[in-house]
Amino acid sequence: MDFPRPHPEQRHQLGHPRNYGFSDAADLFVFISGYTASFVYAKMMLDRGFIVGSTRLWKRVWQLYVAHVILFVIYIAAIGWVALRYADPDIINEFNVAVVVDNPIQTLTQGLILRFKPVNLDVLPLYIILMGFFPPVLWLMLRKPDMVMIASLVLYFAARQFGWNFSAYPTGSWYFNPYTWQLLFVFGAWFALGGAAESRSVIKSRWLLIAGSLYLVFALVMTMAGRFEALGAMFPKWLYDAFNPNDKTFLAPYRVIHFVVIAFLITRFIPKDWKPLESKLLDPLIKCGQQSLQVFCVGIFLSFVAHFVLMLSWGTIWAQLGVSVAGVAILTAVAYYGNWSKKQDKPSARVPKPPAAQAAPAPGA
Repeated sequence: MDFPRPHPEQRHQLGHPRNYGFSDAADLFVFISGYTASFVYAKMMLDRGFIVGSTRLWKRVWQLYVAHVILFVIYIAAIGWVALRYADPDIINEFNVAVVVDNPIQTLTQGLILRFKPVNLDVLPLYIILMGFFPPVLWLMLRKPDMVMIASLVLYFAARQFGWNFSAYPTGSWYFNPYTWQLLFVFGAWFALGGAAESRSVIKSRWLLIAGSLYLVFALVMTMAGRFEALGAMFPKWLYDAFNPNDKTFLAPYRVIHFVVIAFLITRFIPKDWKPLESKLLDPLIKCGQQSLQVFCVGIFLSFVAHFVLMLSWGTIWAQLGVSVAGVAILTAVAYYGNWSKKQDKPSARVPKPPAAQAAPAPGA
């Protein structure tokens, strides 16, 4: 059975307005990952030493890897089932899993070593690699944070200059280049371990407010120029080509600047003790953050389901709204369940302790 597909132009218009600047959710995810990793494991490494801190970090890496393998298998099985059920082999090519059909053993083996990645499964392998190499980086950052940040910048520019990247299977390279994306991860760690305090004068400066705001507007205009041909035609070709297409694989400098400006402006205007952050309305966001791995994995699977539903519905606005609301509701439910499940594993304070055993009678009593 063939199901209707939206016209390519419709899909282009419907699928892309999620981005209103050079950086996007991937940049935020990598930054927060570095920030959280240093926040959680730095004190442990200081208090209990490098070995203990490293093993706890690698334990998290193992959890991430197991989650990736499970998601990898379920994702491929789901795409294959849809392709067979609806007699639509094109979807296998669309999600980059056709090679599984042609060479399943080698493809699955390459998937286990993170070289083969279907569409949308690129971020978790990047996270695994960055966390796996993070213990020595964190150890050095606790002693020389600025030097580590400079070294990260050197590696970033060297990778861009010489084209360094990890190879992928069956051809090509990683969509998220670890050599360049490590910059945002290390920046997040540096920001958590004193970088925010060091940058306070810049964050509070008037020139950042003016220049940063202008840059965000410029990024919005250039991004929209890439979305709409009529708008793009209004700019010189050299200017348009400098930002379109957006260089995501090698993390273009304009993406980094865009994200840093956003991070600094948010830090400037939203302090950590901002009262609205304690609102019950934001509780679902907090719960999703606390159960980030489960929410991420379910979200990846739901992205395929949503794509399939929108293909069936021609991507109408009502279908997009329905898919979005349903997806957010499911992810929120997953987060709340994960939070509730964790609490059940802890002993309840209301359960009375068993009475102490009576002393055994003395011999001969």
